[in-house]
Amino acid sequence: MIDRRSLLAAGALSAAIAAAPAVSKVAATGPRRFPKGFVWGAATAGHQVEGNNVNADSWLLENVRPTVYAQPSGDAANSFAMWPADLDCAKALGLNAYRFSLEWARIEPEPGQFSGAMLDHYKAVIDGCHTRGLAPVVTFNHYTTPRWFAARGGWTHADAPALFARFCDRAARHLAGGMAYATTLNEPNIMTLLRVVLPPPVIAAQHAMLAAAAKASGTASFAAGNAIEIDQVDAATKLMIAGHKAGRAAIKAARGNLPVGLSLAMFDDQAAGPHSQRDAMRSRLYGPWLEAVKGDDFLGVQNYERKIWGADGALPAPAGATLNYSGSEVYAASLGGAVRYAHAATGLPIFVTEHGVGTDDDAVRAALIPAALAGLHGVMAEGVPVIGYCHWSLIDNFEWIFGFKVHFGLHRVDPVTFARSPKPSAATYAAIVRANAV
Repeated sequence: MIDRRSLLAAGALSAAIAAAPAVSKVAATGPRRFPKGFVWGAATAGHQVEGNNVNADSWLLENVRPTVYAQPSGDAANSFAMWPADLDCAKALGLNAYRFSLEWARIEPEPGQFSGAMLDHYKAVIDGCHTRGLAPVVTFNHYTTPRWFAARGGWTHADAPALFARFCDRAARHLAGGMAYATTLNEPNIMTLLRVVLPPPVIAAQHAMLAAAAKASGTASFAAGNAIEIDQVDAATKLMIAGHKAGRAAIKAARGNLPVGLSLAMFDDQAAGPHSQRDAMRSRLYGPWLEAVKGDDFLGVQNYERKIWGADGALPAPAGATLNYSGSEVYAASLGGAVRYAHAATGLPIFVTEHGVGTDDDAVRAALIPAALAGLHGVMAEGVPVIGYCHWSLIDNFEWIFGFKVHFGLHRVDPVTFARSPKPSAATYAAIVRANAV
């Protein structure tokens, strides 16, 4: 339950950090300073860092055969035990916020069976944030769902919105008093994006993996939070929208003044030549969600790259461009472009809940951060209200089907001792944070 001390602490922190940034503008000329109270954070996600999340849908997908996962998550970064070290890393960077997620599969491992111990675990993380001066930015569901939820059809099942709302209600009544910001769902449009970008062999391999998971579960189908059959995406989107709205209502019922939104995966979509597909792709990739979030307190934008759309689809990266792990262009201006469009389409304040680059060359990350933040500042100078920025990721972690082979972190994690060590890019980001300017 929410106690009085948590309410008072959360109220003070939210008032100090959350009140002004959503409406503040920055000067269009002079030093590129961010508004007082701008939220500076770094992000993680439960399954990707905690380890041994054995009741989650992804755990099963990682361990069935065939699987599209390069390796299982195992201990991940051992953050279930080492969360204080993660918070210490965030504090050492001078951040004033930490974004993390609740693990639904830990809190509700069986239908209707809620774990008080797990709720208390996440309350300890929230309290640890407050102790270090970090605003807890909490995602109620970052992809992974309980295995029992996925085995009954996940977000393709008609009961999914009500089941998610039940989870949000129970978690919010225990935890919302200490939160500074909350998002219901993380990138619920991810399967729509993947439907566009995944090649047919990968789609076929995913189908085989889901069939194996269904067989292992003894059910007719298995629909994970971030892996479902391609022909189910549209139906699942409608149910996820209903789930977002029901979850938001449940969280607001527990604490009406908590800012609640969701985060979307968004490219910086650009048009090239006559008959460009850009506008049609924007409608396809984001359209239903840009309508669904109207009435939310903010929209979380998660941007990693741009897409240049010609008449026949996306164009390849320009010759000579710096590339990330997947061969896509590292383009610093994409952050500002995505934020500008997200606000124009919704009218909402924007919170950059993820931005970064997957690369083994940390110099690329160190160059991207100030360049992207300069572009974000420029968009804010145009009048776009931006609450804050959370870099992905605080630490190297389990990157889904790529396993531990792709690195987004500001800190390395030793695979044996789990010791965290800052990369040079961490110092680059910390200097910007401490100056509140770029």
